[in-house]
Amino acid sequence: MNSPLFNWLQQRSAGLLLHPTSLPGDQGIGVLDEFVDALFALLRDAGLHYWQVCPLGPTGYGDSPYQCFSAFAGNPYLIDLEPLRKAGLVTAAEMQTLQALPRETTDFGWLYVTKFPVLFAAYERQRQKPRALPYGDFAAFQDAHRHWLQPFALFMAFKDHFKGQPWWEWPQAVRFFATAKDNPLAAKLAARAEAHAFFQYLFFGQWQNVRRKARAHGIELIGDAPIFVARDSADVWSRPELFQVDARTGQPTAVAGVPPDYFSADGQLWGNPLYAWEKHAAEGYAWWLDRLRANFVLCDVVRIDHFRAFDTYWSIPADSPTAKNGAWKSGPGLDFFRAVQAALPACRLIAEDLGDLTPSVHALRQATGLPGMAILQFAFGGENTNTYLPHNLEANTVVYPGTHDNDTTVGWYAKAPEKTRDHVRRYLRVDGREIAWDFVRAGYAAVSNLAIFPLPDLLSLDGKARFNTPGVAAGNWQWRCTMAQLAALHRESAPYLRELGELYGRS
Repeated sequence: MNSPLFNWLQQRSAGLLLHPTSLPGDQGIGVLDEFVDALFALLRDAGLHYWQVCPLGPTGYGDSPYQCFSAFAGNPYLIDLEPLRKAGLVTAAEMQTLQALPRETTDFGWLYVTKFPVLFAAYERQRQKPRALPYGDFAAFQDAHRHWLQPFALFMAFKDHFKGQPWWEWPQAVRFFATAKDNPLAAKLAARAEAHAFFQYLFFGQWQNVRRKARAHGIELIGDAPIFVARDSADVWSRPELFQVDARTGQPTAVAGVPPDYFSADGQLWGNPLYAWEKHAAEGYAWWLDRLRANFVLCDVVRIDHFRAFDTYWSIPADSPTAKNGAWKSGPGLDFFRAVQAALPACRLIAEDLGDLTPSVHALRQATGLPGMAILQFAFGGENTNTYLPHNLEANTVVYPGTHDNDTTVGWYAKAPEKTRDHVRRYLRVDGREIAWDFVRAGYAAVSNLAIFPLPDLLSLDGKARFNTPGVAAGNWQWRCTMAQLAALHRESAPYLRELGELYGRS
């Protein structure tokens, strides 16, 4: 039997799941400020080795980090404006406009019309009178990231110019990067494009500070790469030949989703353009390798969302109103992961392999050696053969009570049928009154080498603290913890978490 390509998850450890937008603070959204330091102090004292985040890219309509304008860029919302204020690039009055935004939730509508004007004003001040900033040389940053930064910055400048319209509704002359970059409008928008490049310089500079602090505390970062990119993205606009889109109009010929199942009679119509895998293979998967390298600039480990699509993916005709009318198509399979292993032999990936999987998907994951995922909320209410029950897990998995797409454990248990709740109580030998901590202890005790716990579960919060509800277009990603909650968790629960880590070999 051939050895797996990757075999990195050998030691037992634990970590925390929290998207940075959910951090406390007074800038309308969690940013890369001193509250990251508070989080790292909690992780260190609790004996938690990993901080897992959702994708860090720039979000658009719907505010989902899984639908970004770029697979390479960072989210300007996460930029901490306090260093810019100290450098004279942001005024006290501008800071006050952000400090007037809600602190226990993120109002993305208000944030959009409040933060971006401040960022553009900061860029203009820097352009007119450059200040020394602690993030290195701006020109050097632009040069180092030119392969993705140039098309992304121009894409965003055009998007601003066309008042947010998707790129396929732009005039034909600028509908694709290949012709748009030499169009006179590109020269006219050069300053606007440079502003967007400046925001990336700030984000990457501040995130590298986060990475340095993490290393100082012995903490590693787990990032997240959605397998598909957003249709309205610089990725598709700049390299349409790598996707199943019409070369003239930009309209997709087929889109992504999943077929009907127990949860949805119509399936899920995601609408993302599908990859032209034969073109990727012909280029040695160069675009994907660049994407993964960009992810590893930001994080130590990367979770790949919807791993099953590397084996087979559901291809839906672009004009289909639902996901019912589709067909399974072959993905790149092990050939892709051989290319990754050859180019990035030490990389550490996690395969999101949830759902109703075929034997070929299981075989692909086994061949890659990548750890899969297990969700405790999916374990109960059925037979003792359920894959996610702790006694059926394997060491090469990452176990979670739930992910960003699940309800909090308290919220889930409150809504679960009594049969499921009875199964939980009998299996875990608990009364269910502290169900979130019951699941935390079950995760620590599980045979899975890595256990990750969402912050709302460590706080025993109900469904109001849920990150995301799949299939619901609005109202997601808004929950934020408070400094009082973070401080109380550190004070009251960090010693217990460390004890659990020592008890179950996750120190």
